[in-house]
Amino acid sequence: MDPGEAAILDSSPRSFSRLFALPPPLSAAFLGRMNVIDHVRDMAAAGLHSNVRLLSSLLLTMSNNNPELFSPSQKYQLLVYHADSLFHDKEYRNAVSKYTMALQQKKALSKTSKVRPSTGNSASTPQSQCLPSEIEVKYKMAECYTMLKQDKDAIAILDGIPSRQRTPKINMMLANLYKKAGQERPSVTSYKEVLRQCPLALDAILGLLSLSVKGAEVASMTMNVIQTVPNLDWLSVWIKAYAFVHVGDNSRAINTICSLEKKSLLRDNVDLLGSLADLYFRAGDNKNSVLKFEQAQMLDPYLIKGMDVYGYLLAREGRLEDVENLGCRLFNISDQHAEPWVVSGCHSFYSKRYSRALYLGAKAIQLNSNSVQALLLKGAALRNMGRVQEAIIHFREAIRLAPCRLDCYEGLIECYLASNSIREAMVMANNVYKTLGANAQTLTLLATVCLEDPVTQEKAKTLLDKALTQRPDYIKAVVKKAELLSREQKYEDGIALLRNALANQSDCVLHRILGDFLVAVNEYQEAMDQYSIALSLDPNDQKSLEGMQKMEKEESPTDATQEEDVDDMEGSGEEGDLEGSDSEAAQWADQEQWFGMQ
Repeated sequence: MDPGEAAILDSSPRSFSRLFALPPPLSAAFLGRMNVIDHVRDMAAAGLHSNVRLLSSLLLTMSNNNPELFSPSQKYQLLVYHADSLFHDKEYRNAVSKYTMALQQKKALSKTSKVRPSTGNSASTPQSQCLPSEIEVKYKMAECYTMLKQDKDAIAILDGIPSRQRTPKINMMLANLYKKAGQERPSVTSYKEVLRQCPLALDAILGLLSLSVKGAEVASMTMNVIQTVPNLDWLSVWIKAYAFVHVGDNSRAINTICSLEKKSLLRDNVDLLGSLADLYFRAGDNKNSVLKFEQAQMLDPYLIKGMDVYGYLLAREGRLEDVENLGCRLFNISDQHAEPWVVSGCHSFYSKRYSRALYLGAKAIQLNSNSVQALLLKGAALRNMGRVQEAIIHFREAIRLAPCRLDCYEGLIECYLASNSIREAMVMANNVYKTLGANAQTLTLLATVCLEDPVTQEKAKTLLDKALTQRPDYIKAVVKKAELLSREQKYEDGIALLRNALANQSDCVLHRILGDFLVAVNEYQEAMDQYSIALSLDPNDQKSLEGMQKMEKEESPTDATQEEDVDDMEGSGEEGDLEGSDSEAAQWADQEQWFGMQ
């Protein structure tokens, strides 16, 4: 028999002690210096959360059945480690209850001047006396509350920590929570405290700028670190750029970030490219926005931030297959972010599946309540489903989160117009005009409302002319001016306007409207060409399809007349012609019904 097998078969204690003897580093003497709490702590430090959860649960039950088994400090540690394991498993309510029990245990512990030695355990090592921080426990409780969307409870637990004991991450969480609750002054104070301790906390800088703190004041808080740390000369320009962003000065923000991005050390930075893409989008320059998003995506294939806006722009252009592919790719990266759900929602919305778009938008908001694009998606879906008052709530929330984004106001004004609340729409448009300044976008938005009232038609014309003087390529202004010219039946002027706009860009809506104008002046062949171009850009454009179908319908009477002449020569009666006409009308009605169902 093999000596090893003989040893295994030999069940004497001596044989077992020889086979399962601990290696020298974990000798019995070494283990004798460790108690069970030390083992729990070491497993927690090693990230063995499921093991900690199971063992700590058993030990806590033992403690409940025999209070003398563990000292108060050991009971406190067990509760904290157990709560940590629950937090890791995303059982936030259960974790909060255990953290609360741990804090109560800590209070009882602090009242006793002498720690009771545990029964049946070896003396604690100095390491075991390092109890989990009470402040850290409160921070984790606040994290649980934020995950449960109980922000007031999170603020309350963090407010209970004395100012001097607050770590930078506590101040950062407090600042964000205060900001979300609309408490600007304490939010500013907390952000400044973060910068005092960590002057390169760039997200805290963005937080201050978003709360209207002057860029110069924020830059002064980082001056010392800029002067003492090499290669940080770009930081003051970076702060200046985002100061422009948060006051809505898109053109100066774009120029400043471009100057940063052109510097060799910051060239091809994904965050800067994403900011540029977002700024171009806000400025209404969708073409450059898409280009920058694509550039950022090529540099970082796993990029998620900003992809919701990118997906929205692709959907607006009718590139639904690209939107679908983008959504699938983002879901493969992470389904715990709002962006993949928003992208899929945009695909559904522009496919006219509004109920599905509503669901996907709601799911995105559930994952990130601060997702502006998710709020806009859900608001638009609600509006198109006729639930205008619910849509208004979502657009207002989007405005609160992004007061410098014009598309938030556009959505709200569209809701007002849909419910014939022209006065409210006019008040909002005027406020946007005064707040964001007289640029092509705000002028066009105000003109859009003026077009709804016959009394303000001339004002709308003046506003649109000003907008087109500033930006002749601004598509929304061109569309609204064309709408005005159509009402006045100035088709030749409209054709000239649209041809000029299409000289340097191609857009589905512009080609389709040009087709409508050409039909009005009996240029049928070119009109058909324009509808074809529009459909090549967006195969789902319903109005281009309708325009083309209408032209085909108008051609059919000529064909019918020719057939009638032939029938007359053959001696046919009129009854057959009438039957053919009814059949054709029924066929066209069926087509219209089919299109209406899509």
